[in-house]
Amino acid sequence: MGIDEEIKAEAESKDELEALDALAKEEKEFNKDAEIDRILKAFKLDAYAVLNLQPGISESQIKVQYRTLSLLIHPDKTPNPAAPDAFDRLKKASSTLLEPASRAQLDECIADARTLLIRERKLTIDSPEVKEPNEEFKAAWRKKTVEVLVDAEHRRRKQMKAQMQEEGREQRKQDEEVEARKRKREHEAKWEETRETRIGSWREFTQGGAKKAANGDVKDGAGKKKKKLKVLG
Repeated sequence: MGIDEEIKAEAESKDELEALDALAKEEKEFNKDAEIDRILKAFKLDAYAVLNLQPGISESQIKVQYRTLSLLIHPDKTPNPAAPDAFDRLKKASSTLLEPASRAQLDECIADARTLLIRERKLTIDSPEVKEPNEEFKAAWRKKTVEVLVDAEHRRRKQMKAQMQEEGREQRKQDEEVEARKRKREHEAKWEETRETRIGSWREFTQGGAKKAANGDVKDGAGKKKKKLKVLG
């Protein structure tokens, strides 16, 4: 093979590599977009659905799945404008499953949904479709889980609202008590500040009355001077 042919072959090989690389990048971006779309379409109250996991999975598997997906859809690694929202949902779902109490509540809702579905279909735990559920039963279970989670969220919000209202009433009561104590302190301070003035006024009043009595100016209850009575004889 001549030099020109070798150069041409290398160029063609380079072009092929660049084309393959471009396809790989395009596929990666497609996967990112598809995963972002899946996360946003998943029912956000179901952390298992958001992370694309099944109940009963171990904590270590949850961490691995979260790391894998978060690296895939991280807002810094894709221009997709929906990435930040999807990333936040993914992070919240991971926190829910890694927190024992919140995961227990979610597992309880999922179990309740299964129980309700069995009851509605008049089945038992030994029924074939329950012991080995097919895709139809699984889909119905997921739908029932959504209903149970929505109902649980409504109750939680209602309780929170009632609690906030009670806390608001308690806070207003405390504020009123604080304001009453403040007014009392201000009244006492003002009363103390005018103490000397009141004492001085009283002294002047009593002293003035004593002088008038000494001069023989006696007043009746209406403030009018009474005439002295002359002694006869």
